[in-house]
Amino acid sequence: MDSAEASGAAVSAGMTAGTPPKGGKGHRTRRRLLEIAVRRFAADGFRRTSVSDIARDAGLTPAAAYAYFAGKEALFFAAIDADAASLIERSRRAASGESVRDRWLGFLAQLRVLVDEHPLARRVLAGEESDMVRRLLDLPSLAAVRSDLADDLRAGQVAGEVRDDVSPELLAIGIETLSIAAIMAELQVGPVRQTDRVLGAIAVFDAAMLAPG
Repeated sequence: MDSAEASGAAVSAGMTAGTPPKGGKGHRTRRRLLEIAVRRFAADGFRRTSVSDIARDAGLTPAAAYAYFAGKEALFFAAIDADAASLIERSRRAASGESVRDRWLGFLAQLRVLVDEHPLARRVLAGEESDMVRRLLDLPSLAAVRSDLADDLRAGQVAGEVRDDVSPELLAIGIETLSIAAIMAELQVGPVRQTDRVLGAIAVFDAAMLAPG
């Protein structure tokens, strides 16, 4: 999938409640604005991109764009959420495994493989938007995957796969935090090439998740 296809998928994944009804002109216009915003913000960054730039590329006036997004920060937040939602959705489809552990380790591995095809998500995770990184954990797409992880962990506890001495919600937050930190570190510092470091990270994941014995 190239970057244009990824940005289109990002917008489809990022459409949430409160957006114009699907099929209508308003929905198509909002989708178009988000597609362009993902590409523009990824290429030029938040500071060097204006709502006027995005509106012009969409064939709209700035006033028309503001009918869909309150301002540039709101548009950026919606764009990064759309790109992140698409990345998450693609990673979950690509991951496989019979156990909770294998499914989510596979998901995390796919996130790292596919993030390069989602340039806005990559830009933020790589630390190129320092003013916006603080908003990363507020993304609806992350809240959704965190909730799904907690549900899967809870089912794993019932099945005896996952340790039952930790709240699944708390465990999901911890796994999310460590996973985002690992991806950010690799994007900002460089790939982890030492086998022992990769194995060490998996050991921490297992120690946090798996039932003893």
